[in-house]
Amino acid sequence: MNRKEGLVIKSTGSRYTVLLDDSTMMLCRIRGRIRLDDIRSTNPVAVGDEVIVDVQDDEGVISEVKSRRNYIIRKSTNLSKESQILAANVDQAVLIVTINYPITTRVFVDRFIAAAEAYGIPVRLIFNKIDRYDLPHQRMLNEWRELYEGIGYPTLAVSAKKQEDLDEVKQLLKDKISVLNGHSGVGKSTLINRVEPGLNLKTAEISEIHQSGRHTTTFAEMHPLSFGGYIIDTPGIRGFGLIHIEKEELYHYFKEIFNAADGCRFNNCTHSNEPGCAVKEAVINGEIAQSRYESYLSILLNKNEKYR
Repeated sequence: MNRKEGLVIKSTGSRYTVLLDDSTMMLCRIRGRIRLDDIRSTNPVAVGDEVIVDVQDDEGVISEVKSRRNYIIRKSTNLSKESQILAANVDQAVLIVTINYPITTRVFVDRFIAAAEAYGIPVRLIFNKIDRYDLPHQRMLNEWRELYEGIGYPTLAVSAKKQEDLDEVKQLLKDKISVLNGHSGVGKSTLINRVEPGLNLKTAEISEIHQSGRHTTTFAEMHPLSFGGYIIDTPGIRGFGLIHIEKEELYHYFKEIFNAADGCRFNNCTHSNEPGCAVKEAVINGEIAQSRYESYLSILLNKNEKYR
């Protein structure tokens, strides 16, 4: 039996495609005991994981997952499990957002950002489908970009369908391992196909009646980029429930709230109903956006709910 190191590039739930250190691909299963290790998860091995594979008779068994430098995780939709790891060992998390067609809510964006912040993963926002926006949507887009860029999250506005401003997307992804997320229907697969045409990822139109997308990506998969770097394409997510974040530390993952909290009267201030709260004062003064504060409160009160 040979032991080899490798990188998980695709997960199908029960089988994993691993790029071995000798540049060969192998379909692997996992050793049962891994399911009992680390965190309770629907997927103990995730795309992006560095693993040890035992190879015998052309069969690979993942026997060990190396220590992760980070991962992005959400509450699982499977009630029998606790969590779902979307990707591991990434340089940045890129959220594809649509103001409309379908609607991405600010609460959803803020939940995603908080989950990434908790594990030290830089977040970038790409606003897609700008070719479809009327004047009110354009105003809303400008407001959102100003808000998030002011906090420290770079944004891009593109039209994957019309292939507008995609050079900026390539520069964003170049030479990095990026995990791409977003609701079904936001144009994630179309965007990836535009920046890397050879991938030919499956796409589908959104429902005009329900303004929601259908899943075209079934499993997470890592793809190399011809101009340098990798993208991890993940299934469209309808909701995002936070996990492994204590309520007492939640404000740490809202940058502007964390900065303002130094002025609070009480060290254990939750920034909800305590007197002498500098965060609430900053909201009143317009130094913290009302929408961000409302997102914080909604997570504080309903941390494990999965908001669209």
